[in-house]
Amino acid sequence: MSLYLDNAATTPVRPEVVEAMAPYLTRWFGNPSSHHEVGEAAASALDDARARVAAILGMRTGDIVFTSGGTESNNTAIKGLVLGSRRRHLITTAIEHESVLASADYLARLHGVDVTYAPVDETGTLSPDALADALRDDTALVSVGYANNEVGTVQDAAALAAVAKARGVPLHLDAVQAAGWLPLAGLGADAITIAGHKIGAPKGTGILAVRGRLPLEPLLHGGGQERGRRSGTPDVAGAVAIATALTLAEAERETEAAVAVRQRDAFIAGVLAGVPGARLTGHPVHRLPATASFVFPGVNGETVLLELERRGIVSSSGSACAAGSDEASHVLLALGIDPDDARTAVRFTFPHRMTQNLDAVAIAVAEAVTAVGSRG
Repeated sequence: MSLYLDNAATTPVRPEVVEAMAPYLTRWFGNPSSHHEVGEAAASALDDARARVAAILGMRTGDIVFTSGGTESNNTAIKGLVLGSRRRHLITTAIEHESVLASADYLARLHGVDVTYAPVDETGTLSPDALADALRDDTALVSVGYANNEVGTVQDAAALAAVAKARGVPLHLDAVQAAGWLPLAGLGADAITIAGHKIGAPKGTGILAVRGRLPLEPLLHGGGQERGRRSGTPDVAGAVAIATALTLAEAERETEAAVAVRQRDAFIAGVLAGVPGARLTGHPVHRLPATASFVFPGVNGETVLLELERRGIVSSSGSACAAGSDEASHVLLALGIDPDDARTAVRFTFPHRMTQNLDAVAIAVAEAVTAVGSRG
């Protein structure tokens, strides 16, 4: 099997997660709203999953909403919190995930919301001062990615939350890439988004945590499940799965992150030494432990990916949501990278419990880029 280094796109489901969720697909398959043994067993599992997630995030159980993934969670947080407010100003940045940018565009087009894209620097960092300058008396929400999905830059979430809080504005953190690698509690965020398939749970599972004091206009209406914030019969097995995956990831986080940082830094050094002209994208220090992203000027990034796969290494050119697009990455463009260079981008994202020798991988990357360059 190829060496899979595209874990920012998705991860395999952990065996412990499969084992934990299986009973709620078979024996205890009931609707948690049903008042009989099978339904009550499902309801108990849902309550337990909610409590475990709340404890990890440092929030209340009633703050936790189970969703279908990061996109739904981001849409619900941004649209729901802005539409639930009387204010009509939203702050985000130009380097956010497509689900954030599209939600902002929707609010601007159909609800007259004024959107400010706070500036980031060449590393993708949003400074507290830049956020403070963007805040207004009518700001309803600040929505920022805790860690960027393409270049891995990590924001100072606590500092940004403090700036927003001082003006009475809630902060939504898209923590889809951060979960399992960075602390999630004690940041001061009012809303947090997590996707299960980034941390070893199945695709189609997600979490939106929103502090209960905040008015949230739901996207889905119906039976009023999830305290009226997301109607529809809950996916109990999915909730158990993502709660289990998050619990495992949090227990391992500090140890795994420390190992990953050492491997990542050695890999980055090896690639930069082996590929003349290669440039690291994102912040050189404040970046996800398991993300290394580069531009290789003069070669086509997609061709490099094909050459790497031929050599047994699977990676990506950036966001999986934009795979196959000929457009330069909006993230790299926002960092001031030339459009031609942006099309040469390649991203490597490592798994937890990485056991392979990344020195050999760095050599293979250099050989692949050289081979593509020699073919013109």
